[in-house]
Amino acid sequence: MPTIIEVAALAGVSTATVSRVLSRPEQVSEDTRLRVLAVVRSSGYRPNVAARSLRTLRAAKILLTVPDISNAFFASVIRGAEEAARDAGYSVVVGDTRHDPEVEDQYAEMLSRREVDGLIFLGHRLPESLAPLLSRKGAAAPIVNGCEYSPDLGVPSVHIDNAAASADAIAHLIGLGHSSIGVITGPEISPISRDRLAGAIDAAALAGLRDSLHIRIGDYSAGSAVDHTRDLLAQDVTAIFCFSDEMAMGALSAIGDAGLICPKDVSVIGFDDLPLARYFQPPLTTIAQPKGMIGRRTVDLLVDILRGIDSTSRQVTLQHELIVRNSTAPPTTRGAP
Repeated sequence: MPTIIEVAALAGVSTATVSRVLSRPEQVSEDTRLRVLAVVRSSGYRPNVAARSLRTLRAAKILLTVPDISNAFFASVIRGAEEAARDAGYSVVVGDTRHDPEVEDQYAEMLSRREVDGLIFLGHRLPESLAPLLSRKGAAAPIVNGCEYSPDLGVPSVHIDNAAASADAIAHLIGLGHSSIGVITGPEISPISRDRLAGAIDAAALAGLRDSLHIRIGDYSAGSAVDHTRDLLAQDVTAIFCFSDEMAMGALSAIGDAGLICPKDVSVIGFDDLPLARYFQPPLTTIAQPKGMIGRRTVDLLVDILRGIDSTSRQVTLQHELIVRNSTAPPTTRGAP
């Protein structure tokens, strides 16, 4: 394997320039950067990460924690984060916290011990052990939140406008003529669940249908939606809005078990636009989040902090989109041919 000295000679630059290209590419002109990277690729050069970490006190690793790694939504976010991290010269360590504050703190200790350079957390809690790091004056703490935005966190965040997205879903159902709508939320402790519920209530109130919403508290799982859907069907709702596609899948299952057909008897709309949503039966109307972009932008914010480019607490709001498929239609008399 070639050395950094050989790479520098082939590219016609100094070894310091090669090092900057690989660790701080924004400090190098584009022509030089491209020339050095071409030599790196053609020669098969690989930097000695362990030695570099000792010299620079950098681990070249980012910790990304998720509240539930089994949730398909997070897979796309993680992929986007890994792509951006790789482009920036970092690897990603993924931690599954399982909604457990103790586990969140255990992972956060990796940042305190400098085993990782920064933390991206996709849950709604900031580990308590990191509070001293946020209170320090000077450079911003290398901590970024994704998805579960709350202004109380006090860290940069990447998210969508969940209230507006939820309002779009309810407005779609009302526009189709539905006036008795079931809403299955996420946990009450979740900021995004609260925001989505607020958006749904506002949209219904705007149409004079606030009292026509039948609200049930779920947990984003298909199982919780099955039980709530059975209850909502007994209330003769004509449409159900679920705060996740996974819960929408449970709602569709319960509708079928009741001998009903979606959307003829009951319309269903989900949230997230998971890759399988278009293959549900029927294909699911849902709110699409730019999942991969959320992952990429959280890494971009964190890398900016690590490189000292931006120390402000930035909030990035990405665009959502209502995807209309075959699971929503105008209401009909239940049981009509």
